[in-house]
Amino acid sequence: MSIVENAIYRNGRKVETPRSLEETYTLLKRAIDRSEGDEHGSGTVLAWIGLYRPTPEEIRSLAEHFQLHELAVEDTIQAHQRPKMERYGQTLFTVIRPAVYQDETETVEIGEIHIFTGPNFVITIRHSESSGVSRVRKRVEADQELLCLGPDGVLYALLDQIVDDYFPVLSGLENDIDEIEDALFAGQPNVSQRIYELAREINDFHRGVAPLSDVMQRYFAGFTKYGTHQELQHRLRDVLDHVIAVSGKLESMRASLTDAMSVDSTLTTARQNEAAMVQNEQMKKISSWAAILFAPSIVGSIYGMNFKAMPELEWALGYPMALVLMLLVGLVLYVVFKVKDWL
Repeated sequence: MSIVENAIYRNGRKVETPRSLEETYTLLKRAIDRSEGDEHGSGTVLAWIGLYRPTPEEIRSLAEHFQLHELAVEDTIQAHQRPKMERYGQTLFTVIRPAVYQDETETVEIGEIHIFTGPNFVITIRHSESSGVSRVRKRVEADQELLCLGPDGVLYALLDQIVDDYFPVLSGLENDIDEIEDALFAGQPNVSQRIYELAREINDFHRGVAPLSDVMQRYFAGFTKYGTHQELQHRLRDVLDHVIAVSGKLESMRASLTDAMSVDSTLTTARQNEAAMVQNEQMKKISSWAAILFAPSIVGSIYGMNFKAMPELEWALGYPMALVLMLLVGLVLYVVFKVKDWL
């Protein structure tokens, strides 16, 4: 079984901890019947089932008992969904993407949680290691007033916790951007690769956050129709404010990385031009010395052909004259190249 935590709450307090889905169904029905049969009323009855990567059979069992819509069930089985809220009758299907910044690898881990909320139940299905659901459950169990708000209260707590967890991720990404800016002007290697890796992480994070604003706005439109508690409405609007702040910060980070890419491209081009200029200067020097050495070698190669009928072959001053000529040619070429600043 993939059940992580499972409990039934009555009047804001935990009353049962079922060990299987079948036991949950039985105990929940018993709690509801007891609540309906109590003439004084006994508050909200709620089952909260927490699952981690359940099997298709477990999801279908939940769908059959709680009458979950087949489209939502299909999305849950396939996973890899964008943030959204879909209402099917009395059941609300919500997908949210938690995020965790890993300090060891300086990367962002994006998770996925599917939430079904109905009249007497909350089902949380997570497809990632880190989600914050356990912390939310402890928080809700410690806040009886919030738990008495029923499934909407639990959904608010989940949204609030996941959005709050976005801010440490933003801090980690800001540090990464600062490090990239320092590395850019320090001329460190592999800066371009780090910029593109960070841009990809921010884009993935942004895709998990940006849709939440429109999703929650559509959710707010049903406040009156579905009788959402007034205090809960205020809290949910505060969550929306945080979502908007996170989205705005991510947009600013994307703009900063775009600027960093432009600066990196400019600096890379400048370094390439500088290297080309240095190489050109080296080629000038090599070419100059090659010419200086090549000119005397022409004279030497001519007299090295050993023909009998050659001018000045038997002249006593021919050899010194040839040496002087070679040195003179080399000296003239050296002066010319020095004047042109090739040497």
